[in-house]
Amino acid sequence: MAGLLGYRSLPPKTKNLVVAGGLTAFVFGAYFYTMRAVGGTDELQVAIDKFEADKSKNEGDASMPSKG
Repeated sequence: MAGLLGYRSLPPKTKNLVVAGGLTAFVFGAYFYTMRAVGGTDELQVAIDKFEADKSKNEGDASMPSKG
């Protein structure tokens, strides 16, 4: 509780800056944590890219006339 008593003695403008700094730090922390958690290699996207590459390769083979 000693830290809370020190906070109470600060002028109102300083209190607002302390609160704003804490909220800003929280928001940036949550943002970067979320981006790191989500930003890894997305297995589904890798599978979609591989499927599309195989599909385009097969379409290219099907459009070529066979020599026979």
